Amino acid sequence: MTAPRTAADTGATDPAAPTAGATTAVTAAAATTRPTVHAASGRRLGAAHPRQEGPPDLRLVPPALAAWATAALTLHAPPTSVVTAVALCLLTAGALLATRSRLTKRARATAHATAAVLLCVAAAAGSAGLHGADLRRGPVPALAGEYARVTAEAVVTADPRLTRPRVSGNRMAPASVLIEADVRRVERAGGGAQETRAPVLLIVDTPPGAPATPRDDRSSSPSSSSSSPSSWLRLLPSTRLRVEARLAPARAGGDRFAAVLRVKGREGPETVSGPSGPQRLAGRLRAGLRKATDGLPADARALLPGLVVGDTARITPELDEAFRETDLTHTLAVSGANFTILLALLLGPPGLAQNAERRGLAPRLGVSLRGTALLGAALSLGFVVVCRPDPSVLRAAACGSVALLALATGRRRSLVPALATAVLLLVLYDPWLARGYGFLLSVLATGALLTVAPRWSTGLRRRGVPPRLAEALAAAGAAQALCAPVVAVLAARVSLVAIPCNLLAEFALAPATVLGFLTLATAPVAMPAAQALAWCASWPAEWIAEVARTGAALPGAGVDWPGGWAGAAALGAATLVALSVGRRLLAHPWWCGACALLLVLLVVQPRPLTEVITGWPPPDWRMVMCDVGQGDAMVLAAGERAAVVVDAGPEPALVDRCLRSLAVTSVPLVVLTHFHADHVAGLPGVLRGREVGAVATTALEEPADQAAFVRRLAAARHIPLTRAAAGEARRAGGLSWEVVWPPSGGHPASEGPNDASVAMLVRTAGLRLLLLGDLEPPAQRALAGSAAARSLAGVDVLKVAHHGSAHQDPGLLRLADPRLALISTGRDNTYGHPAPGTVAALRARGARVLRTDRDGALAVTGGGEDGSGELAVARH
Repeated sequence: MTAPRTAADTGATDPAAPTAGATTAVTAAAATTRPTVHAASGRRLGAAHPRQEGPPDLRLVPPALAAWATAALTLHAPPTSVVTAVALCLLTAGALLATRSRLTKRARATAHATAAVLLCVAAAAGSAGLHGADLRRGPVPALAGEYARVTAEAVVTADPRLTRPRVSGNRMAPASVLIEADVRRVERAGGGAQETRAPVLLIVDTPPGAPATPRDDRSSSPSSSSSSPSSWLRLLPSTRLRVEARLAPARAGGDRFAAVLRVKGREGPETVSGPSGPQRLAGRLRAGLRKATDGLPADARALLPGLVVGDTARITPELDEAFRETDLTHTLAVSGANFTILLALLLGPPGLAQNAERRGLAPRLGVSLRGTALLGAALSLGFVVVCRPDPSVLRAAACGSVALLALATGRRRSLVPALATAVLLLVLYDPWLARGYGFLLSVLATGALLTVAPRWSTGLRRRGVPPRLAEALAAAGAAQALCAPVVAVLAARVSLVAIPCNLLAEFALAPATVLGFLTLATAPVAMPAAQALAWCASWPAEWIAEVARTGAALPGAGVDWPGGWAGAAALGAATLVALSVGRRLLAHPWWCGACALLLVLLVVQPRPLTEVITGWPPPDWRMVMCDVGQGDAMVLAAGERAAVVVDAGPEPALVDRCLRSLAVTSVPLVVLTHFHADHVAGLPGVLRGREVGAVATTALEEPADQAAFVRRLAAARHIPLTRAAAGEARRAGGLSWEVVWPPSGGHPASEGPNDASVAMLVRTAGLRLLLLGDLEPPAQRALAGSAAARSLAGVDVLKVAHHGSAHQDPGLLRLADPRLALISTGRDNTYGHPAPGTVAALRARGARVLRTDRDGALAVTGGGEDGSGELAVARH
């Protein structure tokens, strides 16, 4: 941000100012004694003459911070403590005000300030106490403690959202629909109905295999006969439902819910009354936006509703991950940026509004100052309703409303007091915001833009940086510096590409948002025009998506950092040190250039340089066991930038990162040993940006949902899907392998997915590697007695079955007698993998045992063409 410039600064005159004799004479006389004040605010466009911007007014900051801290601390405090705190604050504030007449002027000012803080603390404690009491009073908390089954009527208070499927053990936990609501009536089986008001969270368990994508007709009430999750996702705020559910206590220590209602969603929601008129209108607008974007490319179709109204239902996990890696998720959470863009259309550019608020559409339409404020207030209300009252939306609307009030009264607008007022009003209105990370990040980012960024921008301009670039760099850097420690608390990771990615995305954010809002407003009345506007908006939206994907794909896009508040404090201290050093380096251009080059190398990590410094990957690697947590993923070298992948682990990002570190771009074959989620859920990461020839799987398609998941992915990418069976032998480059299990047609020993695992004997560079999947002892014994047993004797490397569990057949271990045993397992897993007995048995036979939870990714090297070379392992 730049400091506001007046007509006196530029020597310009206001073309809209009256030029008739008396007014001109007065203006000329005034100009001889003081600088022209807000010449751009002429009488034709309004009579307000705000004073020049001086030092920021910080008087409201202490009361706002005190109220914020009080609300966060007293939400779960006992009622007696809250009442005592409120009484003490009121009595002390009253005593200070009663004695002010006997104080000096300076002491009187201090007393007033202290009394203001105490009054705000009392108000915050009272509001937080009342909100916290909602969690304890009424029948709902007691019934939740008994895990009672009830019939409840609840009013939806926020948009339903769908959880993303996640790996739980060896299975994929199904997605659920989460709905925030207020229970208004509750009835226990065999008991009477009771009226109440308690905030709850509805968790709707969706049937397996049901479509999990919200339909685009959320403006209508859902049918009670629908069993799809979309029938729950279409519910609008203010809808009243009747549900049969089991109550359970909410998580202790911080949730804003009195209880959790677990609902079986197979029959769809039963509505008692529909949504309110404003919510129906907002629903139609949002549905129209989704419909207008249906024909756009995938990224634009997903991003535009998120950029405009915060609707992220279409954001894929891959794109969401890219936005998180580059710290661009704030663009998908509707915030002050969106509202600022809308106000700029009405009032003019924010940088000029400090001294000339009459530069937007309103003055060009001849709207008065107070009329402009009323239009802005209506815009603010519509913005909150359509975008939903999330913390960042409420903060933006409140801050904008304070500024609009100042505009209406013709007083000087100072955005720091506006922000403080917004924080104060919001924590009094909803004290739960005081504990929200989203609200904290929103306030920090806005505060950085109002306080730190202008000083940094001025400093950069003094050093010759062009003004617009200085403003952009200062804004992005200030927001990142203040928000990064809080992000580290949540993600335990620090993005190194956040600032450049935010700078590149910023150029496209305004046009995408403006065109998106035009699409939103046009869709209900002229869908073809809305689709044309959406097509125009797709270009900047796709640019933002490409920036996120490109930044996230860089090898050094982020670095791991300790999580929690200790990690945040460490990052804050490191940021202060970096800023102090950077300030001194600005006077030395050569050192600045060297540091910039070092940062670029750290982020880009050129492969030759990385190999020299880290030694990874070793030049002659033959097999790599990736560190993918509690799961399996192995990579077998099959030529230049080519590899066969055996299993994909539980997370796409982890296996993709492993393959990128090995520079693998071509995968002739992906072998999925069985369909458990910790082996197949990461398949999208293998397919990401790589040419894949085929996918081979076991014949036993259990679990069925994970088998269907693999089929869908293969069909979407037109990748052939084959079945692997014992006796099959194949080759890729210098790599050859033979499938030794399961037998074609199955085997009595195959009692489940683990025993149906594909087991392979791999030959590469004179080494023999035995990969056992998750075979259990019955299948292991059968394998040891099969026709292939002779070829399994005395292998070089054994991939230990089932993450090194205790279920191992001693006969197969004796037969294999490996020199090296590798175990893929997750750190601090709850299964006790690997079992100490298994590790001890392997070491007793002379095997070297390595495990990914302690040693990281493991690369097997050496061997030589005749197998006489030394077997070595590199760790990463």
